[in-house]
Amino acid sequence: MKVILLEDVKSLGKKGEIVNVSDGYARNFVLPKKLGVEANSANMNDLKLQKANADKVAQEQLEAARELAEVLKTKEVVLKMKSGEGGRAFGSVSSKEIASAAKTQCGLEIDKKKIQLPEAIKALGVYEVNIKLHTKVTGQLKVKVVEDK
Repeated sequence: MKVILLEDVKSLGKKGEIVNVSDGYARNFVLPKKLGVEANSANMNDLKLQKANADKVAQEQLEAARELAEVLKTKEVVLKMKSGEGGRAFGSVSSKEIASAAKTQCGLEIDKKKIQLPEAIKALGVYEVNIKLHTKVTGQLKVKVVEDK
């Protein structure tokens, strides 16, 4: 019997795949636990519509990420820190501070987990910070660290 999987099933397949299973396995395990549905013409058509909708949503998310990356190129975030001799800051700038400054200064909602700092910012100056907006899109934001008087 051909079955369309509604969830990932270990040793059987991933969600949305059409797999061939024995009739007893389908009747006694897959169908009662709602892990899949029988692959008839109506269910096949629903699967096609769901995949088309998922592709459309994924494309819209990619476009939104590209637009946000273009906006980020033009923005600059200023953070104030106390510093000692030679421009060395007391402490370091965290991704949480960058995200909150971007929200207050530029009005941009950026998740702190998506900000990629290769190393902690511990000195005054201007830094280019990478922000992972999508699996295919990475934006850059200028972070200017100045002395707090």
